[in-house]
Amino acid sequence: MEGEGMGLTTKLGRQARSRWKRSSAAGRRIVLALCVVVYLSHATVAVQAKPQNLASSQELRGVWFTANDMPVLRDRGRMQTAVNQLADLGFNRLYVVVWNSGLTYYPSQVSQQRQLQDFTFRGLQGQDFLGEFISAGRNRGIAVIPWFEFGFMAPPDSALAKRHRAWLTQKRDGGLTSTSAAGEVVWLNPFRPEVQQLITDLVLEVVRQYDAEGIQFDDHMSLPRDFGYDSFTTALYRKQTGRMPPANPDDPTWVKWRADRITSFMAQLARAVRKARPGAVISISPNYYDFAYKLQLQDWRSWVLQGIADELLVQIYRPELDSYLPHLTRPEVQKAKGRIPTAIAVMSGQRNRPTSLELMRRKVEANRVQGLGVAFFYFESLWSLGPEPKEQRISGLAEILGSAPAPPLPSPLRLR
Repeated sequence: MEGEGMGLTTKLGRQARSRWKRSSAAGRRIVLALCVVVYLSHATVAVQAKPQNLASSQELRGVWFTANDMPVLRDRGRMQTAVNQLADLGFNRLYVVVWNSGLTYYPSQVSQQRQLQDFTFRGLQGQDFLGEFISAGRNRGIAVIPWFEFGFMAPPDSALAKRHRAWLTQKRDGGLTSTSAAGEVVWLNPFRPEVQQLITDLVLEVVRQYDAEGIQFDDHMSLPRDFGYDSFTTALYRKQTGRMPPANPDDPTWVKWRADRITSFMAQLARAVRKARPGAVISISPNYYDFAYKLQLQDWRSWVLQGIADELLVQIYRPELDSYLPHLTRPEVQKAKGRIPTAIAVMSGQRNRPTSLELMRRKVEANRVQGLGVAFFYFESLWSLGPEPKEQRISGLAEILGSAPAPPLPSPLRLR
């Protein structure tokens, strides 16, 4: 059939060329004009038929599933109910923890081979709940994106920290720990090849093992500014600059050098992810830029401009509107939203600090005025930890999110 079709096409082509040569010059000009009109009309239709860029047409609406949400994630029935509820409310992104406290929350050969943990998180029915969660989300038109919550951070008593003490970086006074929302933690040295390889191996394992739309890194894919005075980093800095690291951790040159090294690794990691799974989305959820860069050496503005990140969610967990609003119009946020899907992440509540439905509504409305999406931290607090009854919060969220146009389902491998 293929040969016959090609022969027929060739024969018709010869006949058309013969007729074209016999036609008058004026006739040929008319035909050419008609062809141009037809081509342009088809081209316009083709452009209009393409999905619009998410940065301008789709409101990102997400929620994080943390380690606190394991009772929901691990129970097949509760997980499916949660996905259905969120789909009905209009959410389109679910960020699920897969790396926390030096542990993987999925069956990981990398973690077990490196003797970082001797057990596997599974569902109560014995299932690989991450795989089922991703499938359940897709069935309801929601992208489920695995989230590497702890990044370079780990508990001091974790197997990772104990087995690889040389991988930890330190402060100028030799201190190894800092205080975070997760308590006292140590920091893997992001400049060491062994650390970079571990993170890369874990990320690629998730990317290859699961049919997810992408991967997310948050504010812990960074390093507090006081760190980097270990012997490895000191030697590397001296080799590259000819100087010893400044005693002042805030020194602009020292800050930039360390931030640039982290950016370089993120670019390398993004390339590896996209090679392993073409179209996979690199989602990032850092703190606001001045804090992220100056205090955490996380130059996420460069990650956006260099094309490392495909999606941005800036964490602004302010308890009142006045301190929240200025962050929406920051130049780096406004520039990012013109390039990639961008949202402002808000706190939907904590056990010791509930967030009212009214405050959540006003923040979402403020985001929309600026053309920004929203993500809530975290699932349990959406309707279980608020000052209002659960039913009132669910109906309130339906009203808040329902006023936005429902976005189209992204392709399996691309969100933009």
